[in-house]
Amino acid sequence: MRIVSLCPSLTELVFALGLEEHLVAITKYCIHPVDGVAKIEKVAGTKDPDVQRIIELAPDAILLNEEENRIEDAEALQAAGLNLVNTFPKAPLETALMVRHVGKALAAIAGEPAEGQRIAECAEAIALDIEQRCASVAAASATSAPVRFAYLIWRKPYMTVNADTYPSAILEQAGGQNVFADHADRFPAFELADLIEANPDQIYLCTEPFPFEQKHIDELAAATGFSPGRFHIADGEYLSWHGSRTPAGVDYARALVERALSA
Repeated sequence: MRIVSLCPSLTELVFALGLEEHLVAITKYCIHPVDGVAKIEKVAGTKDPDVQRIIELAPDAILLNEEENRIEDAEALQAAGLNLVNTFPKAPLETALMVRHVGKALAAIAGEPAEGQRIAECAEAIALDIEQRCASVAAASATSAPVRFAYLIWRKPYMTVNADTYPSAILEQAGGQNVFADHADRFPAFELADLIEANPDQIYLCTEPFPFEQKHIDELAAATGFSPGRFHIADGEYLSWHGSRTPAGVDYARALVERALSA
């Protein structure tokens, strides 16, 4: 079995399924697990993969994410007769379904029935873990007041997320309430005046795709007049990578909300 992964979180999932030896290519943004991905061929980025090289590698399956990857690249790979496994979870519980979907797709091409069963069982274990943690976090958040938040993903211009996104969903499940939830755009740009007017309880500065740091908290606090205590650097890998990292991400999101509740 030969696998190409064009999404960092899916690459990590392949390792979690014990199939790393079958990865023949990944993107330069596939950085976890560090030791494992170092020795695998890179076929450029998520938005500009080397389609011709991927075709030459003749993979049995190509893992993609509809948000991370471009439709024109997917169409070119499909036109070459390659097997695409598409994903696009927008919430933690949808990720459980995605893990099962990927596990089923890879089990089907595993060759040996026993290996196929092992892959399916491993995927099911990850999916069940996601569902159990989601249920636990949802129960905990049901008894507390919602924490109104803004989740910043970019600077110059400042950008955030609406309700139709994975980061918003994982934080809302944890007891948050997205002040930009109703915006028409999934990733809207906004002015600082909009942030001041929305007046969120917490403002999370994501570490990816823009690498927010403490200096940006100082900058925003000065520009908005909000207390620096309202701002927090949030780990973007936990809050936007969907797959085997989701169970920890669910708990991480709840920890952020609980910190705000106890402040």
